[in-house]
Amino acid sequence: MRTTRSKDGTILAYDVTGSGPALIYITGASCFRNFFPIREDVKSFSTRFTVYNYDRRGRGDSGNTLPYSVEREVEDIEAMIDAAGGKAFLYGHSSGAVLALEAALRLKHKVAKVVIYDASYVHNEEEKREYEKLRQTVESLLEVKNDSSAMKTFLKGIGMPKFFVFLLPLFPGWKTMKALAPTLSYDISLTKDLPPLERVAHISLPIHIIVGEKSPLGIRDVGCKLAAAIPNAKFTELAGEDHMVSSKTLLPLFSDFF
Repeated sequence: MRTTRSKDGTILAYDVTGSGPALIYITGASCFRNFFPIREDVKSFSTRFTVYNYDRRGRGDSGNTLPYSVEREVEDIEAMIDAAGGKAFLYGHSSGAVLALEAALRLKHKVAKVVIYDASYVHNEEEKREYEKLRQTVESLLEVKNDSSAMKTFLKGIGMPKFFVFLLPLFPGWKTMKALAPTLSYDISLTKDLPPLERVAHISLPIHIIVGEKSPLGIRDVGCKLAAAIPNAKFTELAGEDHMVSSKTLLPLFSDFF
C-alpha cells in the first residue's frame, strides 16, 4: 500500500500494479480497492498498463475529510495523477464514470484520455423521483447507524437481485463493504441528476463511452446521450455484458483506445 495527500489534506491509499502507461482506476459505489472484483479487474488491466487502484475518500484505508463535495473527489483524482507522474489515462465505472467526466472537464491538461463504463446518472424525471425516495430511505438508515440495512437497501434499489443481496453477508468482504455505507450518500449525490449534457459538450479530450448490452435501459440511454453531446466521443455497446463488465472484455478496447 502507498499513500498520497489530496489538496484538502485527505490521505489516499492506493496500490500500483503492472507496467506500461499509467491508468487511474476510479471505482463505483460500494467498491474499494481490495474488493475481489476490483482486484480481478486490476489483474487484467495490469498486463498492459501501470494501474493506480485507489480507495476513494471514506473507503478502505483512505481518509474522509468533511464536508464532501464532487470538487474534493476531483482533487483526489488529481492527486492520483500527480502520484502517477503528472499525466494519466482514466477509467471510471458507474459513479466513477461520473467522476472521470468531471476530471476530463476540470483537469484536461493532466488527463490524456478517458474511458467510462455505464455512467450511472438518472436518465429521466421519473427515475429521478424514484431515486430521490431511495436517497431519503438510505440516509434515514445511515442517520441511525444502520449501515447494513442502508447498503442492502441501496443495492436492491439500484437493481441488484434480492437473492444476491441476501447472500452478501456470507462473503468475506461484507464487513468492509458494510463500512462503506456512509459513502453511499456521496455516490447518490453524483448520480441523482440527469446527465449534464451542456457541460460535457465542452470536453475536448478523447472519450470512449462504453455501456453493456445487458445493462439497465436507463444507463444505456445515458451513454447514448453522452456520446451525442461530447464532441468526437467514441461509443460502444458491449454485447453480452451487464453492469458488472468483464475486465477481459474491456482490455482489448483499452489497448486500442489508449
